[in-house]
Order: sequence, then C-alpha cells, then structure tokens
Amino acid sequence: MYRLLFSLVIARVPAETVHHLTLRALRAVQAVPGAVPLLRRLLAPRDPALAVRALGLDFPSPLGLAAGFDKDAVAFEALGGFGFGHVEIGTVTGRPQPGNPRPRLFRLVPDRAVINRMGFNNAGSQAAADRLRGRGTGTVVGVNIGKTKVVPEASATADYVASTERLAPHADYLVVNVSSPNTPGLRDLQAVEHLRPLLTAVREAADRSTERRVPLLVKIAPDLADDDIDAVADLALDLGLDGIIAANTTIGRDALLSAPVLVKETGGLSGAPLKERSLDVLRRLRSRTGGRLTLISVGGVETADDVWERLQAGAALVQGYTGMIYGGPLWAHRVNRALSRRVRDSAAKSLPAPRP
Repeated sequence: MYRLLFSLVIARVPAETVHHLTLRALRAVQAVPGAVPLLRRLLAPRDPALAVRALGLDFPSPLGLAAGFDKDAVAFEALGGFGFGHVEIGTVTGRPQPGNPRPRLFRLVPDRAVINRMGFNNAGSQAAADRLRGRGTGTVVGVNIGKTKVVPEASATADYVASTERLAPHADYLVVNVSSPNTPGLRDLQAVEHLRPLLTAVREAADRSTERRVPLLVKIAPDLADDDIDAVADLALDLGLDGIIAANTTIGRDALLSAPVLVKETGGLSGAPLKERSLDVLRRLRSRTGGRLTLISVGGVETADDVWERLQAGAALVQGYTGMIYGGPLWAHRVNRALSRRVRDSAAKSLPAPRP
C-alpha cells in the first residue's frame, strides 16, 4: 500500500515538503497522551535475540535512524515507537542557521536514492538541548554535532565545544560530524592534523559538562581514500574514542539510472548506490581496529539482509534513513521482524557478539 501511495502521491510532492509534513504528524502523535507507549507495544522490537549492548548502552535492536531526519529533536520518541532501536538527532550546530536555499532535497526514485544539500538547517544546539532536557528513557538518543556555516575554520573547535557543553548532559552518545559535503570546508576537518585537536577538545568538554562519561564517535565520509580511513581509525584508537560511524553521504555519482537533470544536482547522495562503498569502509575499519571500537554502519541499508551483512562484517549497530523514505513508516518494524527471523534461523541463534 505504501508503494502505491508513494508512486501516486508522495513522489509528486516536493521531498522537503513531505519531510516537514511527516515531522508534523510525528509531533502530533507525541502530543496525544498514551500514543507513544501504544506504538511501542505494537511496533517496537521486543525479541531478546535482537538486543545489543554497545557503547555501554542497551539497544532493543541494532537498527537505528541516522542523523538528518530529526534535526531538531522534535520527534525522536515517536520514531522510537515506530521501531527504531535508537534515533540520532541532528546534525545540530552551535548557532541556529537556515541551511542552503531551496530546493535542496531530491529523490532519485529509479536508484532508490536521495541527494540533499540541506546545509545543516537547524535551530541551534541550545534549542535542541532545551527539547532533550527532561526526556524519558524510552528511546536511545544520539546527538550529532557539526560546524556552523558562518564560523571560520579557525574557530570550528570552539563552535563544536559550545554544542558539546549544551548537549552532552542530554545525549546517550555524541557524534562529531566532519563529513557532510554541504558545509564549505567541513570535510577538511577529517585530516588528522585538524581532527586530533577537535576531538580532544570535544572529549574534554563532554567530560566537564556531565558526571557520566558520554560515548564519543566520529562520522566519516565514504569518499576518503583508504589511507585516510586508516589514519582516522588509528587516531580514534589513540584518542580513546568510543567508535566510528561510516559513512556519510557521497559526492560520487557513478552508474546512476535517474534523469541527468537530477543526477547533476550538487549535494550528498544517500541510499542504495552507497551500499557497496559503505560496506567496504566498514570492513576496512573492522580490520584496522580489530574490534577495539564500536562501529556503526550506515549507507544503502534497505533490508534485514543488509543489516545482517553489516553485523557479520563487524558493525555493532546499523543505521538507515533513505530506506525509510522508500519503505514507509513501518519500514523499521518490518526490518526488525525479518531480522528476528534471520537471527533465529541462523546457526548461532543470536546476533554476532557486540563490539566494545
């Protein structure tokens, strides 16, 4: 039914309009007393075989929602009710910003992909902190932070630190995003000479902002050369980071089937075309780190088989976003049910041993 609705109605409405309408609907659900608990009873993963212990946290399923959907922490409880084992909000920046001019979000339906150049549009880290303050414990919430566009590279660390101080007390884990292609100069921060002082400062800011230790991860781009991926992995180990998320959207446009007018749009490409590269990056990170870091795999995840493959390749957790766009609101629930069957039909009868 969703596929029919998508082809007849949703695909004819601008992608960002659909996104905002969906968020409004989710917020409306959250506003109804008892609605989220009811959703959890109906749709949330409850099979003990899917439970994961990672980052010192308990996840009801390895499948989570990647950053980019709930940028301002307005719908994470409802999203958890729809079956996601965790929700990563953001990317949140130190200052509010409108993002890039519209249109800035494009569906590539034949490729089951999306191009976005949103530009970290969000209300700022203080607004996100205010929404997260006092939240319940029903959904594991990661907080993804990035650089405000108008902040020069020389002041990037201070911008990240400001967001960290506001958000660390309310986050189950923190992610430093240095890999979006839509903020000028941001990807330059992936170079280890820039990344080391940035991550060190964020770690120190998180530690002084809350008495508990908040797990810290870094999110990297799939377009990094293999040697650079190794360098980031080595740096993460050296600094004692908790994990790496691989990978963000790509600027590559290889072998796409959609109309050239869409393929030529600038921005980051997500969805099915990213599947093989994101899996390759995961395997390289697993080999380099030897299980000493928690790896979260994202990029081209559409089915339970995709999740299973990432877990077998060394991921402790897996994230999706574009898969939900094409799969509909019950996508996570369906993937969890299929994954549960896959786990119970396997020889091990359980998920691969979780990473640290």
